Amino acid sequence: MDIKELTEEMHRFVRSKGWYAADSKRPQTPRNLAISLAVEAAEILEHFQFRETAKDRQELADELADVGLYLLQLASVTEIDLEKAILDKIEINKTREWDQE
Repeated sequence: MDIKELTEEMHRFVRSKGWYAADSKRPQTPRNLAISLAVEAAEILEHFQFRETAKDRQELADELADVGLYLLQLASVTEIDLEKAILDKIEINKTREWDQE
């Protein structure tokens, strides 16, 4: 499954929950999605708090999936081609100077 198919699957799920409806108690606005993305990313940190490796790999995988889903959705609702943005950023990073330690 590619990034576009994952995005479509995510949209099917969100629509099935009614979260795109105008009267949704979970409005899927860019602001709300960005907040949700940050919250889920912070939950990843909990798996490493006071340890070097995650205690439970499946729980970590679940949190990473949550981050991925919110990222796909945020990119989609803001009409950003995430695949292109990632590839463009890789090309930019190739030209950057990185610390050599």
